Amino acid sequence: MLYFFRKKDPNRPTNFNLKVMHWINRIAIIMFLVGIIIKLILVYLKK
Repeated sequence: MLYFFRKKDPNRPTNFNLKVMHWINRIAIIMFLVGIIIKLILVYLKK
């Protein structure tokens, strides 16, 4: 767990594939949350 809270190493090279993977993960999480919100709204409106 502490791995996520460590400082970024400035000597570590930036990897393009890693950046792309993180952006895809962000987009996927946002789309998932938007889908849940839309589903909750639709369920609420049916009542």
